[in-house]
Amino acid sequence: MDNLKKFFRSSILTSTILIVLGVLLVFQSEFTIMVIAYIIGAILIVIGALAIIKFIKNINNNKKSELDIAYGLGTIILGILVIKNHEAIVSIIPFVIGIGIIISSSTKLQYALELKATDNPQWKMTMIASIVSAAFGVILLFNPFKGAVIITQVVGIFIILYGILDIVSTITIKRNVDTIHRAILEGMEDAEVINEEDLEDKEPLKKTKLKRKQKNSNRVAK
Repeated sequence: MDNLKKFFRSSILTSTILIVLGVLLVFQSEFTIMVIAYIIGAILIVIGALAIIKFIKNINNNKKSELDIAYGLGTIILGILVIKNHEAIVSIIPFVIGIGIIISSSTKLQYALELKATDNPQWKMTMIASIVSAAFGVILLFNPFKGAVIITQVVGIFIILYGILDIVSTITIKRNVDTIHRAILEGMEDAEVINEEDLEDKEPLKKTKLKRKQKNSNRVAK
């Protein structure tokens, strides 16, 4: 239950952040892309610098690895290129966000099926929101749009719509979390019962096979 609560909190927080990002992409496209590029570039440079520091620290012992220096330099160069060519981020953002949306929508779809299994009428709303969100993700993944400004604005609109739908589905699931949790537990109990029944069915067969082996060994002994 604690894990589910954490999941709901993180889901709503992520959706809220995405809505803010979507608004910025719609109304401040170039500035937002530049900031994202600088953040990604800075992270890559820091990662590269840490790898080089690790190499220098271990240079006098057996723990050093030439891969650290190569990885560090390569990552720093990549970070600088991202900052210098922030326009290139435009083509990457839809792909990355599209994958994230599809993964999140798949999780929500699973919860919708759990609600359906318990005959909860709200499963339809959750399923529709999940399917529509997944469709947004697929469209962003293949990115059929042309032109940097159009791409960022359309991506922004899609992100806003996804964020709203995700918050709606998350709240719906949260209201029915006890029902879903109970259905999961019942499914696990049913699986355990089936396993026990299978073991009981197999036990007589084991005994029969054992008796046959004993008879065969007796015949050989005679």
